[in-house]
Amino acid sequence: MANTDDDRRPKYQRIADSLREAIQSGEYGPGDRLPGENELMAAHGVARMTARQALSVLRDEGVAEARKGAGVFVREFRPLRRRGIQRLSQQQWGSGRSIWSADIENRALEVDQVTVSEEAAPDRISAVLELADDETVCVRRRRFVLEGKPVLLATSYLPTSVVAGSAITQEDTGPGGTYARLAELGYKPVHFREEIRSRMPSKDEAAQLSMSSGTPVILICRTAFADEGRPVEINEMTLDAASYILEYDFDA
Repeated sequence: MANTDDDRRPKYQRIADSLREAIQSGEYGPGDRLPGENELMAAHGVARMTARQALSVLRDEGVAEARKGAGVFVREFRPLRRRGIQRLSQQQWGSGRSIWSADIENRALEVDQVTVSEEAAPDRISAVLELADDETVCVRRRRFVLEGKPVLLATSYLPTSVVAGSAITQEDTGPGGTYARLAELGYKPVHFREEIRSRMPSKDEAAQLSMSSGTPVILICRTAFADEGRPVEINEMTLDAASYILEYDFDA
């Protein structure tokens, strides 16, 4: 009999797949301990390194997490469903609600490591925002932590000439956030563009997001446009891929 594709998979991958299926079926729930290396060795007749590789696959996928001295457990953190269209509607930020409230439901969100500064614009930012050579930008850097888990790093760039003296230059921008303040300044966002890429994180990104080894990041660059197509903000975001589901729901 010819071997199937499944038969050709490495042993560690077959073990990882069976554990993943057990998690998806509910045999192991969030917070449950998975079989350890010794248990997998005995159950599958494999070497310790093979058992270790199988567990590493699940950790790298963000499905499981290791707890020092206790074993490997099904990850308890529930991925964040990022509703890419609903969250940016004027109905959301125009009513004083954070765009994050469209994503997090009743979950606890904290924004920390907030810094606001006036800086020379990097070339890529200056080109998109259509700035003169000597124009500066207001740079807002922050980290978003959901239920104690860092999930996102964000850096926003806005023309200083637009936002100088406004709440946008403060750590707390107030109800509705940056977009509500831009509207008050006469630069209401009427159109958004998001570009999405993925790569492995830098050492600093992995540390700031407390990421498991092998987990990629999602990069989202959003540009906000006011009337007549004027770009008024660029937001460069770095997301822990294991913490997110990107959802886009729109009519045909």
